[in-house]
Amino acid sequence: MARRSRSSNSVLLLSGVALLVLTFGVGGLLLSTSGDAFRTTAPLEVQAYLENSNSLRGNTYKVEGDVLNQLGYSPSMGRLISVQIDASSDVVPMLIPASLSHVNIQRGQRFIFKIEVTENGILRALDLTKA
Repeated sequence: MARRSRSSNSVLLLSGVALLVLTFGVGGLLLSTSGDAFRTTAPLEVQAYLENSNSLRGNTYKVEGDVLNQLGYSPSMGRLISVQIDASSDVVPMLIPASLSHVNIQRGQRFIFKIEVTENGILRALDLTKA
């Protein structure tokens, strides 16, 4: 009687392990690249904004920072908060409109904001996510 080769079992085992490693690798890559929802939006140059906000009017930027304080609140206009920007130690005021009132914003929380510089030079949040 002829002997059967056992190499087919080891080939199946190796291909199964390789498939498992590949699956975890692709999953990890997908999870690590989906962190920044506004990655295609240009970051705000804080010094340029503080020097002359009129030159940035009408443009959309990304800002990441920590909420320091709530400066004011109006049910129709929204909340005015102060945000410490990560790229610098500067603090800027930001208007969170009433349309974003569903987001719970508390002091000390870290957010990534998609903002627009309004005609008055005020930073108004268009969207935001917790960082």
